[in-house]
Amino acid sequence: MLILIPVKEKDENSQIEHILKNPFWAIITLEEGKVQNIDFIEGDWQQIDEFFDVVVVKSKDDYVWPFFEQSIPVLEATFQDNIEEIMEAFLFKELYEVRM
Repeated sequence: MLILIPVKEKDENSQIEHILKNPFWAIITLEEGKVQNIDFIEGDWQQIDEFFDVVVVKSKDDYVWPFFEQSIPVLEATFQDNIEEIMEAFLFKELYEVRM
């Protein structure tokens, strides 16, 4: 499973950022309930060739329409601040689904 998160910096401890403000994207590979790999890219998420299972955003008010158009589920990390907290909340199904 691939999870996409907009982040402030290229660091595994990086904080989540609003989509229109983020300089980087964290691409998290999750297998068997464990984070296997975290890659980072700079710039536009649409340059990534891989299909994402889910995108996690900082706020339901972020610019998420492009993900909806591609039928990619969007989750909101309301209280979680960094990648580790987000992944823990994801595994325990504590993130909120953003709906159109």
